Amino acid sequence: MAERLYVSNKNETVRMFERDFMEFFSRVHPATPLVLYLPVVGYMFYLALWQQKLSFLVVAGFFFLGVLLWTLLEYLIHRYVFHYEPKTRAGKRLHYVIHGVHHDYPNDARRLVMPPSISVPLAFLFYGVFLLMFARFASSAFAGLVFGYVCYDMLHYATHHFPMKRGMGLWLKQYHLRHHYKDDHMGYGISSPLWDYVFRTTRK
Repeated sequence: MAERLYVSNKNETVRMFERDFMEFFSRVHPATPLVLYLPVVGYMFYLALWQQKLSFLVVAGFFFLGVLLWTLLEYLIHRYVFHYEPKTRAGKRLHYVIHGVHHDYPNDARRLVMPPSISVPLAFLFYGVFLLMFARFASSAFAGLVFGYVCYDMLHYATHHFPMKRGMGLWLKQYHLRHHYKDDHMGYGISSPLWDYVFRTTRK
């Protein structure tokens, strides 16, 4: 029998900011990462395959390396940034805005993907880091990183709002909902549990 986990009201939400301007930008349509970043993935492939004329195998290899790096980055950010426990009042407020609100209102459909005001500057930052790390192979690896990020955001939304009644989808849904409703110090991976197994933060 499938494990039953508590799932709260799909439309639950809370106002986070007094100013309407700030409140507006705290809410993001879940399709936003697809619209913004799938063209970036396509452009990175164009750079690698047509402008740089890298072989398909080389591009594929660095692409999958980028996906793997995303899963590690996802784990580290979720564990050490999103679940950092600040002591100061300002720190607690910042933590609530970044991730605490998601644990209090986990099914708020407009707060399940990262706002572009945060994700776009981070994308430029990581592209610069990849240029330093991978030089002419940066576009291939960055395509993988961005694709991994899009998969993460879409899977995160799906685990909260799609039925996912069988197979790997059901397993990932249950894995993530345990993090919310049973132990938020375990199960930091969302798109992949790989690093939870490596760092022993799977459910005991």
